[in-house]
Amino acid sequence: MKVVQTEVNETEHQLLREISEEKNIPIKELVKRAILRYINQVKIDADDPLFSPPSAKEGATNGSEKHDKYLYGSEQ
Repeated sequence: MKVVQTEVNETEHQLLREISEEKNIPIKELVKRAILRYINQVKIDADDPLFSPPSAKEGATNGSEKHDKYLYGSEQ
């Protein structure tokens, strides 16, 4: 594991503390979760057909059976 340090202002710290108390998790864990959420948002390829299957847009009713065809253009 690597340690990452940052600075937050008083308001940000107070908000973190409030959320931490509401969720009953340490601020450290709260910040780690926020970082992971951000990384996942940035790293997702919007052009990947997995995240916008054509079957959902076209109203197909057999997407669970024909998912390879809808995602990749052929049944695998």
